[in-house]
Amino acid sequence: MGPVGDPLSEAAVRPDEVPHREPQSPLHDGGVLYVVGTPIGNPDDITLRALNVLKEVTLVAAEDTRSGRALLRHFGVSTPLTSFHEFTGPGKTRRLVERIERGEQVALISEAGMPGVSDPGFALIREALAAGCAVTCVPGPSAVLTALVLSGLPTHAFHYIGFLPRKAGERRRVLAELASAPDTLVCFESPHRLLRAMRDVADVLGAERPMVVTRELTKRFEEVIRGTAAEALAHFERVAPRGEFTLVIAGAGYRGQGSGV
Repeated sequence: MGPVGDPLSEAAVRPDEVPHREPQSPLHDGGVLYVVGTPIGNPDDITLRALNVLKEVTLVAAEDTRSGRALLRHFGVSTPLTSFHEFTGPGKTRRLVERIERGEQVALISEAGMPGVSDPGFALIREALAAGCAVTCVPGPSAVLTALVLSGLPTHAFHYIGFLPRKAGERRRVLAELASAPDTLVCFESPHRLLRAMRDVADVLGAERPMVVTRELTKRFEEVIRGTAAEALAHFERVAPRGEFTLVIAGAGYRGQGSGV
């Protein structure tokens, strides 16, 4: 039995007192853009609300229609799909917003994770808001927060960089600007640029800067490499980088508990 005043305790609510409630639609009234977070690797991480919204909307705008269709098919969702990616022009963006203005309900999904975060979906969100459309978010998995929590580095304040610049000079400039920042740094990196980026981190921020590299988060071959920038670099110089990477770098002045590599 729960404590006195606990609304879920047996004493507080008897079965015959539970009010009957009709099932409610997961959608708001009128035209709405739903920004829906989707799994970053493991499909079981999708939320019940996300599934309900994806089933009920008129249209799903997906960064990658192949992965989007596979996700919907996996859960038996038959809602029509359209593409919305980095090469989508302003004309199609405007047509999607016009559908919302006419009262349709549209869901926006990324290839993985939260649309709009280092993601082309930002353009549709911005245009919908500028047009006065209702926009709401259906939260879901985040590679940024997952990596941050797994890192063991301070989480009370962090600086999300997105993807580091492709060009070495620009990348080193960004790192130099953040070298004295006290907040934990989080960024994405592709496997074919990982070693170059990690060498710049070790060179600009210091070889002894605590650093955590996460790979293939929530997937079968998830890996978390903890140590210093030099130790993490040495690991991937021995083991060829494969998969999707999120880097978590300690802020200036942080002193960790030692090597984990």
